Amino acid sequence: MKYLYVACLAVAASFSFASSHATGLATCDSGKRETWQPQDKLEKMLIAKGWQIRRIKEDGGCYEVYAVDEKGERVEAYFHPRTLALVPTRRYPR
Repeated sequence: MKYLYVACLAVAASFSFASSHATGLATCDSGKRETWQPQDKLEKMLIAKGWQIRRIKEDGGCYEVYAVDEKGERVEAYFHPRTLALVPTRRYPR
């Protein structure tokens, strides 16, 4: 019974570890953080396109953006932190 308890704890810990990492729809091979462009630059770029930015965060090595786009639709989009290019997802294929 003791071994079953330990095994259950190990499985639970692995799930919690996995959830603390990339949780979104995309991952980026972004390299060292020193090579990333600032989030402010991405925000200004999107505002110029007519987006209303709600939040920008890092996820999976990408910038994850929650916003309302120029069409008034809620958006969850990913951008490469070095190039600020849109990362393709199911919602935003190339």
